[in-house]
Amino acid sequence: MFGTTRYHAPARAADESGRIAVVLVNLGTPQAPTTAAVRRYLAQFLSDPRVVEQPRWLWLPILYGVILRLRPARSARAYASIWTEAGSPLLVYSRALAQALDRAAGAASGGRISVHLAMTYGEPGIPAVLTELADQGLRRVLLLPLYPQYSATSTGAALDAVADTLKTLRWPPELRTVSDYHDQSLHVEALARSVERHWQSHGRAERLLLSFHGIPRRCVEQGDPYATQCRRTAERLRQRLGLDEAGLVVSFQSRVGREEWLKPYTDQTLAELAQNGVRSVQVLCPGFAVDCLETLEEIAVENRERFLHAGGERYEYIAALNDGEDQVAALLALVLQHCQGWSAAETAHAA
Repeated sequence: MFGTTRYHAPARAADESGRIAVVLVNLGTPQAPTTAAVRRYLAQFLSDPRVVEQPRWLWLPILYGVILRLRPARSARAYASIWTEAGSPLLVYSRALAQALDRAAGAASGGRISVHLAMTYGEPGIPAVLTELADQGLRRVLLLPLYPQYSATSTGAALDAVADTLKTLRWPPELRTVSDYHDQSLHVEALARSVERHWQSHGRAERLLLSFHGIPRRCVEQGDPYATQCRRTAERLRQRLGLDEAGLVVSFQSRVGREEWLKPYTDQTLAELAQNGVRSVQVLCPGFAVDCLETLEEIAVENRERFLHAGGERYEYIAALNDGEDQVAALLALVLQHCQGWSAAETAHAA
């Protein structure tokens, strides 16, 4: 009995070279576009109290008795419509971004910074990734959630998963965290350049709509900075692109349930624009680092149909930054900034 332990011991001695592991964290995705796989994913996602802040005794019977019986099949069809030969777009693009940033960070640091990918829900999971890094003897970890704007429902959930994992390690690593990067100059510049490239190849629409993922309004009322940070991103992008307030519109998508979420809602905004005589709209989703179900299906397909049905004539979705050079450069700057004082960062700046 006294010979057992509840804590994981690293498989090798601590690395003394001062290497740093950067862990990019994204939300997660089902392993397959099937009802069973989606049900497993949604059960993990929607049972997180960071995501649904309801008493467990009230929420879990609803989740398992109603939602997980009805929603997985519908969501599986949506996932199937965007699934690629390489797998889920969110996983494919997140992995490509991690690999591109790994190359850039390795070159900037003389090989002492490596980049790894983890998901809050699904695989590769945060516990497995952090445990593997511990087994490699890495003692310094920078956590970089791929959420430009902080919300307790996204970044907060990732931090919870990290904290839970650290509790299982006999010798947790030194840990630093990037809380958000909503107004980082290089990030705003990357967004602006993506819009300008689209304009160069497609021309300008009458409106540029920035659609951010929504959260319940009560979360903001209880202190979540998300809405303020979304609007700050939008304002900096508007100034950079030289648009007036009428030319750039902000809205929030992906609401569920009956309670009030952040407004204005994207679907209603698009319908109202068309009904008020706006015939062309281009949509950018600055809260999503990579393309996923919410951008490729909800925005690029569902809301396009809604806008055209309401009288609009031209609707274009501007792709997420994904693994493009501008996003890699912005994230690399974040990595080097937050690693200052660690030997790998010192090596990078010396180089």
